[in-house]
Amino acid sequence: MNIVRDHNIKAQKKFGQNFLTDDNVLDQIVEAAGVCVDDHVIEIGPGLGTLTARLAEKAGHVTAIEIDRQMIPVLDEVLADYDNTRVICADVLKTDMNEVASAYPGENVKVVANLPYYITTPIVTGLLESKVRYKSITVMVQTEVAERMQTGPGSKDYGALSLAVQYYSKPRIITDVPPESFYPMPGVGSSVIRLELYEEPPVKVNDPDRMFGIIKASFMQRRKTLANSLQNNPDTHIPREKTEEALSWLGLDPMIRGEALTLEQFAALSDLL
Repeated sequence: MNIVRDHNIKAQKKFGQNFLTDDNVLDQIVEAAGVCVDDHVIEIGPGLGTLTARLAEKAGHVTAIEIDRQMIPVLDEVLADYDNTRVICADVLKTDMNEVASAYPGENVKVVANLPYYITTPIVTGLLESKVRYKSITVMVQTEVAERMQTGPGSKDYGALSLAVQYYSKPRIITDVPPESFYPMPGVGSSVIRLELYEEPPVKVNDPDRMFGIIKASFMQRRKTLANSLQNNPDTHIPREKTEEALSWLGLDPMIRGEALTLEQFAALSDLL
């Protein structure tokens, strides 16, 4: 942690900074991502650059996107010996990921990151919906979020994030990581999860955007019936009777809640509606 002292680094709560310092976990992440010389790796929130340096040793190129300006001199120092890295000081949620990803044509694009937990969901959904042809996304997230990504219908953790992740990718939790592996220590457990992106989604749907609009509306008030949720939500506003008729046609209970539907059933319902 000498670099923290030398640069007088203080973790910024507003950026959700918890720096990963466990060498074994850092190596596990790089291995899980399968990084090789044919890859252009995009890292979100590089922080102290401990993971970035390991990625640079394996990848063809690494692009690190860091929002915190105080970290830029640190990254410049840590990455001084690597000529295959570039650092972009920017907010990833406001960054054109298509432009970032296209910087090195011919290389596989992979995302590897220790994500800030307070904006994990918008980052992950933004990556998945960006239309960038990522090969895989390997990220450190809060354990309960990792479990939510791979859970199925009927679970209290099942929701719009689960369905988005499973439409675009095959998720697999790699390992759990204790708070002691970070500086400062977070108050929650963490997990590394790898999303292997599909070349073609596992279900066919006429209008994916329409389907995800229905999915999001159905979980906004998850204790209500699906038909009531779609009628009450201003973004869908589908008459209850119409949804109930479509559910009956699919052989489902008209009083069913959204949390009971599979991805395949949401696709079929979207096409009918």
